[in-house]
Amino acid sequence: MDTAKLELAAHRYREAEAALDAARTDLRAEAVAAMRQNPKRGDQAEVARITGWTREQIRLLMKADQDG
Repeated sequence: MDTAKLELAAHRYREAEAALDAARTDLRAEAVAAMRQNPKRGDQAEVARITGWTREQIRLLMKADQDG
């Protein structure tokens, strides 16, 4: 059985997962930083618009950051 293509696909998949995890971590950190920088009305809605997250997800992110 020739598994070279399977091994390559599995390797590329693991690399993509790692890149996604890193991007997700960066996005969360930047969202928190944006929310903390000169807080004003409408910031949560703006972060929600940019990220595609719900306002509830943003509230939970901010709560986790405060607790954490």
